[in-house]
Amino acid sequence: MAGRVTLIVRGAKRAVPLLAEVYRRWERLTPEEKERYKKRVRESGERARQTGERARERLRRGRR
Repeated sequence: MAGRVTLIVRGAKRAVPLLAEVYRRWERLTPEEKERYKKRVRESGERARQTGERARERLRRGRR
């Protein structure tokens, strides 16, 4: 168990500075830039959902 905690702590120490920089950069974006990024994420999520649905349908039909 202690090994897991050590790994989690080490990961958190590495992640916090990166996440702080991501937050700072996001806060500096204009509202238009933020909307553009949000739109791209929504579109990417929709494409991923469609791809997953097609893959499930192929598996149901017995094709891979």
